[in-house]
Amino acid sequence: MNERTPLALAHARPGPPHTVTFDGREIQALPGQTVAAALWSAGITAWRTTRGDGEPRGIFCGIGVCFDCLVEVNGRPNQRACLTPAEPHAEIRTQHGGGHGGGEGR
Repeated sequence: MNERTPLALAHARPGPPHTVTFDGREIQALPGQTVAAALWSAGITAWRTTRGDGEPRGIFCGIGVCFDCLVEVNGRPNQRACLTPAEPHAEIRTQHGGGHGGGEGR
């Protein structure tokens, strides 16, 4: 059977996966993957909530323009998941509202 996944179609041979955590849950990430790609691969499609209504958000544009995919990485809020590399042992957390710890939008 001819597999039609992005890795198979590109004939990619990534190195071994490493572990990151998302809201305390361990997930696997491949070398070179962004946070968004690692989260999607783990079946996680929303990782930010909006100010006010708390609506779920995930990736939208995928190129760093829209800011829908913001996450907290290693304690730093407002990181664009579509541009941020999923480094080994990174601690990724859902970003709530505006990402300003304890203030409005949390």
